[in-house]
Amino acid sequence: MNIPWSKMALNTPSSVVRDMLQAAQAPGMISLAGGLPAQSSFPVEAIRDAYHQVFMSGASALQYAETEGFRPLRAKIAERLESKGIPASPDHMLLTTGSQQSIDLVCRILLDPGDRVLVESPTYLAALQVIHSYQAESHGVACDEEGMLPESLEEQLKLQRPKLVYINPTFSNPSGKVWSRARRQQAVDLCRKYGVLILEDDPYGEIRFNPEQLDAPSLVELDAASYEGPSNVIYTSTFSKTVAPGLRTGWILASADIIKIAARAKQGADLHSSSIDQRALHALLETFDLDGHIRSISKDYAKRMNKMTSLMTDKAWEGISWNSPQGGMFLWLELPEAMSASNLFTYGIQEKVCIVPGDSFYAGTPELNRMRINFTHTDPELLPEAVERMDRAIQRWHASVQSDTAVTL
Repeated sequence: MNIPWSKMALNTPSSVVRDMLQAAQAPGMISLAGGLPAQSSFPVEAIRDAYHQVFMSGASALQYAETEGFRPLRAKIAERLESKGIPASPDHMLLTTGSQQSIDLVCRILLDPGDRVLVESPTYLAALQVIHSYQAESHGVACDEEGMLPESLEEQLKLQRPKLVYINPTFSNPSGKVWSRARRQQAVDLCRKYGVLILEDDPYGEIRFNPEQLDAPSLVELDAASYEGPSNVIYTSTFSKTVAPGLRTGWILASADIIKIAARAKQGADLHSSSIDQRALHALLETFDLDGHIRSISKDYAKRMNKMTSLMTDKAWEGISWNSPQGGMFLWLELPEAMSASNLFTYGIQEKVCIVPGDSFYAGTPELNRMRINFTHTDPELLPEAVERMDRAIQRWHASVQSDTAVTL
């Protein structure tokens, strides 16, 4: 049958990570590919008790609900954000089916075909997927370890005249970097100067290994402190990394006008996100020490990261380096310039270890010798074997190069 696909469908590529996760399901495979939290971190008993409490409250939990989301949960989220210095109100908030839907809704209400969005280089690949699905263009801004280079950002703001700047400034996916306070302020000021909205995506910001050493205020906070009137920053986050991804609950925090139009778009998409999940999350937050839980998983993830990097250091791989993230879930590796991460991925699959090549994380010309590793999902007892398999994959690559050289000679 000749199906008349829409332009949106044709412009929505398959997710590279999803395809790789399918490969990771092969028997005996160790996956370092997906951005998955540790299942052992899920507060199963507390979540079960919260759902029990919701069902005991009566049948109203099973009824349709308002699009903006369960107001008591919005109020609880606003309270948490305020405690962290982020100005928040339940009236300026929309609950979503995870922060991925937040990105989609923001793009849906702002982007027309041909519009331009500025992103970090590299950036979150599923955000690129959403941007391109609306037939918009993504353009990378040069970055260093402190964030977007202000001169590059201003140059692109002038040249591209974008509708939106999308950023993931705290333990970013894939690079794990944290923007400095100065770069955050410069981005806020430049986007105000050129009248461009910022979408701040913050799914990992609370997973901090050394929170007392981190000076990383939200751009929402900086914008509110510097300018009067409605915020120029749209902020999104989620409970997927701090409670459990299966609850599929995130939120958008933005000016009243943006929330109003985003709610209209959400009505057309799914009426509202699961009211049962929202009520259960509210019940959980009423009694559960979420901040203590986040401190616990942050400590666990720091141990996993340190174990992984120690194992890799022991291998003394020539020409391979990586970052030392202070939070989040990812290591970002730089390989020798001649080593293709895509080829290494293929050798890794043969050795039954799955990693993610970095080329899909770029809006423009990719760096082919970059790859991302997740250190939070794999059982720590399997990490030595995972690194051994990575080592064998790297040796396979070196052997293939020597073989090619011999054939050429």
